[in-house]
Amino acid sequence: MQKNRLTWMIGGPQGSGINASAEVFAKACSRAGLRIYANIEYHSNIMGKHSFYRVRVDDEDVRSYRDTTDILVALDLETLLGDGDHRRWPTHYGHLHEVNQGGGVIYDADIGFDPAASDRKDVHFRAVPFMEIIKKALEEVGKGEQARRYEVMKNTVGLGASLALCDYPFDLVAEVIRSQFKGKRAEVGELNVRAARLAFEFVKEHFDTAKFPYTLKPYPEPKARIVAKGYEIHAIAKLKAGCAFQTYYPISPATDESVFLERHQRDYNLLVVQCEDEIASINMAVGAAHMGVRASTATSGPGFALMVEGIGFASITEAPGPVLVMYQRGGPSTGMPTRQEQGDLQFALHPAQGDFPHIVIAPGDLRECYQDTFSAFNWADRYQMPVIVLSDKKLASVYTTIDKLELKWDQIDRGEVFTGSEWTSVSAKGSNDQGSQTPATNGNGHDKLDLAHVREYLRYALTPDGISPRSRPGVAGGRFWATSDEHDPDGHITEGVEMRVTMMEKRMGKLALAAKAIPQEQQFFLHGPKTADLTVVAWGSTKGTILDALRVLETQGKKINYLQCRLMRPFPAAGVAAVLKGAKRLVTIEENYSGQLNSLIAEQTGVRIADKINKFDGRPFSEDELVKALSKVHDGAVAKPVVTHVR
Repeated sequence: MQKNRLTWMIGGPQGSGINASAEVFAKACSRAGLRIYANIEYHSNIMGKHSFYRVRVDDEDVRSYRDTTDILVALDLETLLGDGDHRRWPTHYGHLHEVNQGGGVIYDADIGFDPAASDRKDVHFRAVPFMEIIKKALEEVGKGEQARRYEVMKNTVGLGASLALCDYPFDLVAEVIRSQFKGKRAEVGELNVRAARLAFEFVKEHFDTAKFPYTLKPYPEPKARIVAKGYEIHAIAKLKAGCAFQTYYPISPATDESVFLERHQRDYNLLVVQCEDEIASINMAVGAAHMGVRASTATSGPGFALMVEGIGFASITEAPGPVLVMYQRGGPSTGMPTRQEQGDLQFALHPAQGDFPHIVIAPGDLRECYQDTFSAFNWADRYQMPVIVLSDKKLASVYTTIDKLELKWDQIDRGEVFTGSEWTSVSAKGSNDQGSQTPATNGNGHDKLDLAHVREYLRYALTPDGISPRSRPGVAGGRFWATSDEHDPDGHITEGVEMRVTMMEKRMGKLALAAKAIPQEQQFFLHGPKTADLTVVAWGSTKGTILDALRVLETQGKKINYLQCRLMRPFPAAGVAAVLKGAKRLVTIEENYSGQLNSLIAEQTGVRIADKINKFDGRPFSEDELVKALSKVHDGAVAKPVVTHVR
């Protein structure tokens, strides 16, 4: 009997409400003191195509999914057998083969499935009359003839039936269902609770559940924990940082963040603008940053492609931002809009023409999403440059347990700001530009200039550290020029050789300042023992899966550690190189075709890592896949790409 360690999966056509039932189940487990990790796979169309949602529940922290499931709830036949019966090129072969030995399959009795024809004789099949149960629940309130209108409640029926199978207390789930339907929708919530209860009772009455080997029990005194999705955490971090202006153009999977912020904007002095396109989104955000507010935007790969000139504009004008959260997805072009890929690292590092400074950071889990998004606003203000936070579809949509949402570096830093009480020495214009405004007025309220005594505001003053105090409209004496052309300390266009060199060195030098100031833990971190037989090198959202896999491999006596690269620009080359050069054997793990971090490491450190475990089929690594792949590499095999097991 396996207790408090269970994987539950529900599958059906898109639009059938599988996400609602999965998240109710996950939330009920979390409230009972259990830890959950849930992820959804869905097509990029709105209705009809097959989608499924996994919920992994455990006593210990879980940070990834497993290839197999203990309970499968099938709302249609395709969930069991796939779509190979009517497609020349099947997209999947169903999930029946993924059910663990002794596991349970709850399916709608009306879908035409015959368990006797299946070769899975080692699982418990439970046919449940979904529509009959919905009709019965409606008849109790005098709406029996409206059963077809409430067909979406099949998801709740499947949930209720599976609770009976794993012996989980029904009332805990009922409480969560009711919390989802408030006000005028409370009646619908009660209907869902009743349908789930009838399904629960049906399974208990018609099947022997005592012998089912996978059960869940709540803790007597559960601890309060947060259950959240990645896009919510990015959004909350923006609110915490004092973001006042967010722009976006709808695109998967980034839209959810902006929609979340729209719902809360009136409570947090925030304005969210849905723009006509991504070009407008980035330029409005850059303009808002110049106006003195903390500004941000969010997009995915195709939208980012339209933002590149705006990012260069932000950098050359030394705007304090914006912060851009980039949710990677399968590419190129439209690619796979709702699937996972870490394919945009090199794009984020080199997004526009020319050399210019910007910061790129790639958090590995939801806690890091919170910290890094918050920190990004400080870096944008302090170093006056755009900051890209590299997230992805996996981080955006994962629904998981967080013990506590907190910031290790929690101070807000607005950087060097011109207040009107200080002035810049004219000498800060550079040795080759003394008196260029004489005898005219300088536009900041002075008459003819006496260069021996006058001090004025220079937006791009040549300071020792390269950071010039920034102004904003309304500050007395702080008016300045900003242009996308190369410019002098006044902000006026110049094409002079010496000024070009001076300004390039001024801007690019700020990256070195950031590299010294950003805490090392936010740049890279070595997980596990200092010395190991194999060192894994990876970045971004593969973190949780790697840590889960290493926990399994440790029980097998395999000594493996993991170098997580987090700050991608400026890249901590010396620190990373020191770890790599001390390793016995190296392997990179990435969810892209080419191994983009692998290439970056070679470029920055000179260390070439021969072994690459890559996955690029649009699905994230599972714990099982990495356990198998790393075990082989540890034992001496050559690393190979991983493909999701679909048969």
